[in-house]
Amino acid sequence: MALPLLALAIAVAAPQEAQTETHTHRAPPGDTASEPAPPFQLEAVYTAEVIGNVAGGVARGVRYLDNVDVIADADLARIAGWRGARLHLYALYNNGASLGELTGDAQAVSNIETGVRALRLYEMWLDQRIGAGISLRTGLYDLNSEFDSLDSAGLFVSSPHGIGTDFAQSGGNGPSIFPATSLAARIEVAATRDLTFRAAILDGVPGDPARPGRTVIRLRPSDGALIVGEGEMRLGGGKILLGHWRYTARFDRQDGAGQARGNSGSYLRAELPIVQGDGPAITTFARLGVARARFNMFDRFASAGLTVAGLHADRPADQFGIALAAAFTGAPYRAATGAAASEVAIEASYRAPLTPWLAVQPNLHYVRRPSADPAIGDALVLGLRMEFGFSR
Repeated sequence: MALPLLALAIAVAAPQEAQTETHTHRAPPGDTASEPAPPFQLEAVYTAEVIGNVAGGVARGVRYLDNVDVIADADLARIAGWRGARLHLYALYNNGASLGELTGDAQAVSNIETGVRALRLYEMWLDQRIGAGISLRTGLYDLNSEFDSLDSAGLFVSSPHGIGTDFAQSGGNGPSIFPATSLAARIEVAATRDLTFRAAILDGVPGDPARPGRTVIRLRPSDGALIVGEGEMRLGGGKILLGHWRYTARFDRQDGAGQARGNSGSYLRAELPIVQGDGPAITTFARLGVARARFNMFDRFASAGLTVAGLHADRPADQFGIALAAAFTGAPYRAATGAAASEVAIEASYRAPLTPWLAVQPNLHYVRRPSADPAIGDALVLGLRMEFGFSR
């Protein structure tokens, strides 16, 4: 009962609009040259989700999932005179309910599902700006907060539109993304106004797979490192991302022939506004990704979607979207398991901010061949998400 009460408390004292649940780093409200952000900011978002598998999958049923984000940002230049420095703290809670045990899917219909109840320190990093175009960041870090991330895809509640399944599946405990993060060092360079490069090196195994409910920092030689680089080009009001990732550690081969190095992949991602101006605004996005079939269940991934904002003139902040994510199994995995060729997930969502602190989002999902398992029927999922936001 404590967390629903927290939601009510947020609702009573929340002057800031509720944010979509994407675990990305947004520019602080008012952080412009004419209106700088305050030196210290605190944000809390309670996300509640009632979601059920109504047909197909492993079993029918309904689950209640929730997520609490509490985020603090401090401008150390204005607080302590440390020029160009920013401190970021992020605490995270999830109740651990699982929709996946009903749907049987691999890509995760809900992006707040963790499978374990936990209150954890999610991020804690220090960012140092050098001049106008260089940023250095180190600490506990969610790589998907900056890498492989598009604003338009953030509308959707299913996981593959946050980070591609080809990348998300990788590693000994996933890469450093929700809900387990690792130590990292990241550099970002703005080469021009429209061209940015970023690279990071991260602990190869976030947290401790044996203790998934805890924040654990353990640097073992066998974990190796994850190295990721990305280029971002802004173009035509949208942007294009090109990224590559690689682990240094050895991994089990899908064909059972021992371990080897070389677990890696690449992705290309883009979003583009196609209708702007008066009336509804329409944005499209797409992503292609590959991963080494020798080590991973899925070796190819493709997604695409469309979002529409302002369908109704009197509700300009409402958004509607439809998106598809397809993950394709690699030949070694199919040979070892008898799996089908792919899992395909389709989502339709409508997000409506009802007050400055509350937004609701009904959503519909159809998952074809969950987990690429021929024995599991196609799943139909209905959900309702509510977000309560507070910021000061």
